[in-house]
Amino acid sequence: MTRRLRLGPGLIVTAAFIGPGTVTTATLAGAHYGVTLLWALAFATVATIILQEMSVRLGLVTHAGLAQALRAVGGPRWLGPTLAGLAAVAVVSGVAAYQAGNLTGAGLGLEATGALTRRQWALGSAVGVVLLLWTGRYRVLERTLIGCVAIMGLVFLATAFLVAPSLGSLVRGAVVPTLPPGAGTLTALGLVGTTIVPYNLFLHAAAALEKWPGREDLASARWDLGLAIALGGIVSGAIVVTAAAALNGADVQSATDMAAQLDPLLGPWARRAFAIGLAAAGLSSAITAPLAAAYATMDAMGRERNMRSGLARAVWGGTVAIGTAVTLSGTRPLPLILFAQVANGLLLPVVALFLVGVMNDRRRLGNDVNGWAANLAGIAVVLLCAVLGVRGVMGAFR
Repeated sequence: MTRRLRLGPGLIVTAAFIGPGTVTTATLAGAHYGVTLLWALAFATVATIILQEMSVRLGLVTHAGLAQALRAVGGPRWLGPTLAGLAAVAVVSGVAAYQAGNLTGAGLGLEATGALTRRQWALGSAVGVVLLLWTGRYRVLERTLIGCVAIMGLVFLATAFLVAPSLGSLVRGAVVPTLPPGAGTLTALGLVGTTIVPYNLFLHAAAALEKWPGREDLASARWDLGLAIALGGIVSGAIVVTAAAALNGADVQSATDMAAQLDPLLGPWARRAFAIGLAAAGLSSAITAPLAAAYATMDAMGRERNMRSGLARAVWGGTVAIGTAVTLSGTRPLPLILFAQVANGLLLPVVALFLVGVMNDRRRLGNDVNGWAANLAGIAVVLLCAVLGVRGVMGAFR
């Protein structure tokens, strides 16, 4: 039992999705719609566990990631490389959008120190991320940042206990699907997109193989991901609850506005604590997102996973550059972060569909292919995300 309680790669996945996007999107959801969109987070958390389990099972059984498995699908010779290439393009595109939100979130948090502006902090963060990834010495910082994010999560949980509405309201919000008028659909899609992060489906398999040798550790890997992701979903829900109580109907435009939801617990320390947590969330995700883009591209091209290769550096460097350019363009920060989550939600059905298809390849997985329940759950995730995406896009053009 002691061995099982040691969290591993699942914690990296959780830290990756609890970034500025989760904090911002969950805050806006609570401020504008109360707890009525908790169901979207509950669905997204369960769906994340389902899809990440498939990713880890694929990695530990076949010693290959999603893009590598796509390259090996049957049919015409061009089919596998084409599918792998499309998946890699989707992930890299999503990471570029996500990276803009990560750097913006880091800049928003660090801006509270008063030393530099948000753009200057974002640029400095981007330079730091590039140096860390170039040298490969990012693990210690990554663990430190994950620790800061964990502390922020505990603060939100404690505050949620103080301000939580009635149990009946929480249960209704968590189990009754409701799409409020206005931007409710896009916000729900954002909550899904900030939790079920497509690039984590590529990152998790590689991270699991670094910790466990193969299929014999599948039970430990499942325990790890289930516990870590469930904790992340609870923290995200706590952010919605605190925002619903403290910011109900408020016009949220800045990190200072969002920090007000921690006033019931921290009082005058709320702004500084929130700023540190938001900066840590942005920086930790800013490191993992480019790594995932590089992994996906190397796997899609059939290259060795060497993070110091020219290809890897070109991919993660490109995503950081694009994210930095968008961050410095002058776009308002909170809409930019929310847009990144919506973009991920729109890409998710494509990547998830690829994963479900690969998990039915008996040639590679043998008896570890998806059963009917896993396939049904995977298809349900794809369909619901697609419906939310279509409704959100149609609503945006009305």
